Amino acid sequence: MNQSTEPLQFTPATEAGRARAHESAHLHVTGTAPYIDDLPELAGTLHAALGLSPVAHGVLKAIDVERIRAMPGVVAVLTAADVPAANDCGPIVHDEPILAAGTVHYLGQPVFAVIATSRELARRAAAQAKAVLAIEPLAPVVSALEAHAKQQYVIPSMHLVRESRPGAVRDALAAAPRRWQGSFKVGGQEQFYLEGQIAYACPAENHGLVVHSSTQHPSEMQHAIAHALGWHSHQVQVQCRRMGGGFGGKESQSAVFACVASIAAARLARPVKLRVDRDDDFLITGRRHAFDHQWEVGFDDAGRVLAAEITMVSNAGWSADLSGPVMTRALCHFDNAYWLPEVAMHGHSARTNTQSNTAFRGFGGPQGAIAIEVILDSIARRLGKDALDVRRANFYGTGSNRVTPYGQTIDDNVIAALVDELEATSDYRARRAAIAAFNAGSPVLKKGLALTPVKFGISFNVRHFNQAGALVHVYTDGSVLVNHGGTEMGQGLNTKVAQVVAHELGVPFERVRVSAADTHKVANTSATAASTGSDLNGKAAQDAARRIRDRLAACAVQRHGGTPEAVRFEDGKVEVAGRTLGFDTLVAEAYTDRVQLWSDGFYATPGLHWDRDKLQGRPFHYFAYGAAVSEVVVDTLTGEHRLLRADLLHDAGRSLNPALDIGQIEGAFIQGMGWLTMEELVWHPADGSERAGRLTTHAPSTYKIPTANDCPAVFTTRLYANENLADSIHRSKAVGEPPLLLAFSVFLAIRDAVSAAGGHRVDPSLRAPATPEAVLDAIDFVRDGAGA
Repeated sequence: MNQSTEPLQFTPATEAGRARAHESAHLHVTGTAPYIDDLPELAGTLHAALGLSPVAHGVLKAIDVERIRAMPGVVAVLTAADVPAANDCGPIVHDEPILAAGTVHYLGQPVFAVIATSRELARRAAAQAKAVLAIEPLAPVVSALEAHAKQQYVIPSMHLVRESRPGAVRDALAAAPRRWQGSFKVGGQEQFYLEGQIAYACPAENHGLVVHSSTQHPSEMQHAIAHALGWHSHQVQVQCRRMGGGFGGKESQSAVFACVASIAAARLARPVKLRVDRDDDFLITGRRHAFDHQWEVGFDDAGRVLAAEITMVSNAGWSADLSGPVMTRALCHFDNAYWLPEVAMHGHSARTNTQSNTAFRGFGGPQGAIAIEVILDSIARRLGKDALDVRRANFYGTGSNRVTPYGQTIDDNVIAALVDELEATSDYRARRAAIAAFNAGSPVLKKGLALTPVKFGISFNVRHFNQAGALVHVYTDGSVLVNHGGTEMGQGLNTKVAQVVAHELGVPFERVRVSAADTHKVANTSATAASTGSDLNGKAAQDAARRIRDRLAACAVQRHGGTPEAVRFEDGKVEVAGRTLGFDTLVAEAYTDRVQLWSDGFYATPGLHWDRDKLQGRPFHYFAYGAAVSEVVVDTLTGEHRLLRADLLHDAGRSLNPALDIGQIEGAFIQGMGWLTMEELVWHPADGSERAGRLTTHAPSTYKIPTANDCPAVFTTRLYANENLADSIHRSKAVGEPPLLLAFSVFLAIRDAVSAAGGHRVDPSLRAPATPEAVLDAIDFVRDGAGA
């Protein structure tokens, strides 16, 4: 693999900006990083398993609890009637019972919990669900379009319109020189975190609980548990040192596992662990929303979009979960990097009898943005132009044409310059000509090429989520401990926060340690999501460290003279009034002078406002940009493809840690490629059989994710030289979610290769994921249309 990480123009001698390995990398590679299931079990620990609904929709008539209680090792069986207070764990709309009551809504819904002396015995008892549940079947709805036709939604529909006057969108469509109506379906995606869902609840003194939860949102778990038990939040302590991956799947959906373990632990006064296996994880939890798009677009002979109207239908599943904000972000990212003068967007979150879909890296943004990319690709083919030229013709401007459909002015637009640089460094034009020559002489193998841009908004759409807190402790030996509200899931958040604190205090990185996320240390935290982990928690930790540094500077001046502004902290030393002290020496002096050596810190993202009814405002602190060029080869006999080369150029601002950012960019790209090319979710159709509504791709044997073998032989990743215009942490930019959209280039390169199979005379109808079956269908389509 040819990997380039230059230019690393932001690699100063100071800690912020230095390329460092993940702070737990040595633990990961030696197998000594403890996850929740690795924690020593307390004496008397019991194990829980969930009994799942065997049907997709029905009325729950009875549960033969006694039959389960009589099974070996079973200590207790919990049903909805055993939930002490609120039987609900819905994150926004309270429509999601912890255990089903009255009606079951999907095949795999938890109906009861078995608590037993071992995990195996609990699972054996829970597996009797079909025998002990009396359910009167109801007809399920599995398809989002069927639910849409019935106007069956989990939340009210959304409409985001930008038009120069009432009716201007329809008038502009009618007056456009060219018009086109089209549709596109993009599938969902399983998070497939390596560590499955798990919670371990341990009773604490005076009616308290300590809960170890693999979650991106400890505070939400704390609140859900407290509500279920009828307790106050301060009785519940949720901790998470690290997760083995999350990708959005542990933002809200870890709640049912945390709540069941906690209810059982509180009821039995014994520790209870609940760890589901991969099959049950698939059947219980939701994933990225699948979207169906239908549009009408008007454009001119240069490919400029004059007007567009699009209807987006997402498969929300059986409950609201996070489908509302996911749809909001999809609507806000339909424009991607393009000026749309007249546009109307309609978003519908369809209620189906399937798992409740939830957050996944990108949070609706990829589903919205892929639609405009397919539209522009098709416009280019209809006009006989290179798709890159059509994209350029529609880019947002820097002086004019720079207001989004939701009313935010784009102040930091670098997309044209970034794309220019990537076009040149990737030899895009020369490769385009070479591929055309190859395809002309190759009847079976066809190559494709695509360059696609990304503009991605950074912040939670809900304004009050954009806040964070941190604690920094300096001990008398000069070592530093940090705690913050974010969670570590392998992305390197703790590493970056430690670098920020080390930079602020002027101490070596090795002196800083970050402890587990803990609701008894930093309260009321937001989820580690929306690519805001470093922005929010880094700023909060910086604030805390700066307060301590200012106190130390004042102490140094009082003892040694000079002014606080002149005191310098660097490389573990302190320069004051011409003298050089060790950082630990000054800390010891400050302690004897009774100077406070710990501090809290807080940060709230400034300048945000959002009207969720009108879908207007300034929801994003800034935008991250990027672009990718992908080259593929497609076997037209089998439908298989291979990614030959990928060139990525991404805007990470003034990178806090180029090594981590490069890793995030490449990982997101491969994950996005998996979503769009191979990760296919299939449910049994609603045909009246017992299997109706069953997810059939619920294990690694049937659900395929990318492996190292799917990475291209030539994989070049570079950071774009661009300091963040916004006052982010050290002017860096988020890299968690935006690079996933770089994988659009892979899908559109496959589309380009399919088009070549028909001599580029027919616009290919290729669905996502572009599995071999989908590719062969598209090849048949273009060849039939071209008369081949």
